[in-house]
Amino acid sequence: MDPTAFGPLQSYYVLEPNVCPYLPSRLENKLLTKISGPQAQAAYDTLSLAGFRRSHRYAYRPACSHCNACVPVRVVAGEFEPGKSLRRIARANGDLSVHMGPACATEEQFNLFRRYISSRHGDGEMAGMSEEEYRSMVESSDIDTRLAEFRRPDGTLIAVCLLDWLADGPSAVYSFFDPASVRRSLGTFVVLWLIDAALHHNAPHVYLGYWIDHSRKMAYKTRFQPLEAFGTEGWRRLPA
Repeated sequence: MDPTAFGPLQSYYVLEPNVCPYLPSRLENKLLTKISGPQAQAAYDTLSLAGFRRSHRYAYRPACSHCNACVPVRVVAGEFEPGKSLRRIARANGDLSVHMGPACATEEQFNLFRRYISSRHGDGEMAGMSEEEYRSMVESSDIDTRLAEFRRPDGTLIAVCLLDWLADGPSAVYSFFDPASVRRSLGTFVVLWLIDAALHHNAPHVYLGYWIDHSRKMAYKTRFQPLEAFGTEGWRRLPA
């Protein structure tokens, strides 16, 4: 059989070490491959099953020689049953309207993005991102990338979720929201909405990126049970 029948072979690269954004006093390495052109969607559908994530037109995953703390996780949407606190968050945001469409950046989104970054991640790598860089983050994709906008009844944009739609469900790329609306727990509500969207489209999974045990920033992901983690034996359930 012609080995090119399934599209071009992927080339992979290990990037130079960078400061780890999650764990202090550590460096991170990433394994990277380009996903572009007519085969991009099929390639990324496969790579996501092996724990890869997307940034622009590249798929990546950690390749740290002395650390395996970053664990890819996904929600089993069909078995998800929200607890009391999650149901309360859903009710608190019942007044919001949501529109999911093509991944197109706007000035309105960027203004909300800047407020969110300044409040939550003022010392992070995104702190100095320009509007053009934001547009590139949203629109540089050769796969089925969508953007969901969450609005108050008066039309005010309050949250945004950039997501990839994979063969087996949505994958959250990046979300941001109004930092002043603390009581709404908008980050959690966005995940609840993603699970509902997966169920509506009969998709089995919602990919939530990487999870690190004992990391306060990522602890919220374990609220969405059942949760599966990818490791040396493939996808396995995480203990609730």
